[in-house]
Amino acid sequence: MTVKSSISLSAEQHAFARAQVRQGRFPSVSAVVQHGLELLREKSEGEMADRAALKALLEERAGGAFVDVATMRSRLEDMTRARRRTDRNAD
Repeated sequence: MTVKSSISLSAEQHAFARAQVRQGRFPSVSAVVQHGLELLREKSEGEMADRAALKALLEERAGGAFVDVATMRSRLEDMTRARRRTDRNAD
């Protein structure tokens, strides 16, 4: 089902839409606008899905075990020493 709606476009937007029609990419200016709205809807839904996934990940991490600063520093120092040994052995 389609619904008729009156919209206003800037002169630049209208010229772009008309060019799309002239190039044969769309059958009408309405089709150009419909396609643009569909892309915007898809982008919006994708962003909502991304935010939901990020929220779920943060909630999962918040419920997990945390490492104190001293332990993290010790782990980083161990990794740095191991990397240096590997680099020296490669030479």
